[in-house]
Amino acid sequence: MKLLSIESSCDETAAAVVEDGRRVLSSVVASQVEEHKKYGGVVPEIASRRHCENINGVVEKALSDANVSLDDIDGIAVTHAPGLIGALLVGVNFAKGLSFATGLPLIPVHHLRSHIASNYIAHAELEPPFICLVVSGGHSHIVEVTDYTDMRIIGRTRDDAAGEAFDKAARTMGMPYPGGIHLDKCAEGGDPLSFKLPHPRVDGAPYDFSFSGLKTSVINLIHNAEQKGQKLSVEDLSASFRKAVTDCLIENFINAANDLGYSRLVMAGGVSANSLLRRRLKEECEKRGWEYYYPPVELCGDNGAMVGAQGYYEFLAGNTAGMELNARATMNIETAYSHLLQIP
Repeated sequence: MKLLSIESSCDETAAAVVEDGRRVLSSVVASQVEEHKKYGGVVPEIASRRHCENINGVVEKALSDANVSLDDIDGIAVTHAPGLIGALLVGVNFAKGLSFATGLPLIPVHHLRSHIASNYIAHAELEPPFICLVVSGGHSHIVEVTDYTDMRIIGRTRDDAAGEAFDKAARTMGMPYPGGIHLDKCAEGGDPLSFKLPHPRVDGAPYDFSFSGLKTSVINLIHNAEQKGQKLSVEDLSASFRKAVTDCLIENFINAANDLGYSRLVMAGGVSANSLLRRRLKEECEKRGWEYYYPPVELCGDNGAMVGAQGYYEFLAGNTAGMELNARATMNIETAYSHLLQIP
């Protein structure tokens, strides 16, 4: 089964052709990073306009690269939630138009579910059940995946997501957008024990995260040093901050796996590209003899291939929609298909 899949939840316009949820025949991504860099972050209105300009060409190239036409496609998968509402609407309406014109089934896909599914592309042997750490610019979740379309949130951030904390700390240190990538590279040359930073915990919720206080602690350190005319080592501060965030993520994730009896651990999302997080989690799993899966860097960010991977399993589960499908800025990963007919 070949799916044409479309992703436009933030600032990447992406499309792909994926066969049987595992084999990527093509994957095309039009990034807007350089344009948003001048503003220090994604500007939703600009992102939506660029999606409108890029989506037709991106989809045509995905079909061409896969050496197929719409006649060879069996369904159209599209990210419909969560994300920037204007950006999502571009992809959803384009997919609806294609579905209406061709009669092909329309398959709505939850953005975080598709991040998890990026691992199905990278690891042909991976199957549920497993426990997954989903970390990105807007989300930090620990998700129990009992089946391809059956998921339960075990832990989540109460405030900032890990990626958001990385980006904001990096911006305060004077790094360009996207800050998390630059902070990760800078941290490789620093001493992670140079600064003692807090490791916040959430009372009564041992698997939940809180990164706002940690982020604020770093920002205050920088501002206080500036007021006193002191110069801090950006490398050391980056390394210390990266270690603190990674410690929080890994501690909760390992504890959740232990308590729930999982020995197959998966990581997904944009922050799963963080070099320290990948190394540390691999070490922790190897110590315990656990299985550990994570996507290659090119599948960590937003892309159409992951949408096609999850879309295949959503189709098999009967999760399709008609022309009433709407985009939604927020949506729970657990109940992603119980509100398809509701207008947000």
